[in-house]
Amino acid sequence: MLSGLLARVVELLLARRPGSLHLKAAYAATVVLVIVVLAGSYLAVLAERGAPRAQLTTYPRALWWSVETATTVGYGDLYPVTAWGRVVAVAVMVAGITAFGLVTAALATWFVGREQQRRSHVVRHTEEAVHEAYAEATRALHERFDRLERKLDGDHGAPPS
Repeated sequence: MLSGLLARVVELLLARRPGSLHLKAAYAATVVLVIVVLAGSYLAVLAERGAPRAQLTTYPRALWWSVETATTVGYGDLYPVTAWGRVVAVAVMVAGITAFGLVTAALATWFVGREQQRRSHVVRHTEEAVHEAYAEATRALHERFDRLERKLDGDHGAPPS
């Protein structure tokens, strides 16, 4: 059952959906993090069961520990005492650091992209305004030259006084 669920999650994550790559990566990392936190809690309880001085003996306590470990808060109130419990802790830590890093990077990329779009829009409007001003100045110069040519042509054709 768990393998079927994981296969379905991977299939959904790899499905072709509209959206940017960095947002897909952040989404995938978040889904993987949730799975690792839930599975890590369960595995921590299994690893710590029956160990002397074990604190992660119930799923709710292990879930709390897993969340604080994944978020790198690590209050120190709960921690694994067995080697397998520590292996699970490393997996939860790596998944948490990776997921939050990817989500942070995705948000930063989104903000930078929005700013680049805004600046591109400003530059495009500025270029359009410059082209319009140039065209207007060119038109005005041509009109002046045309008037000057008409005056000069008119003076040549007139008899001297």
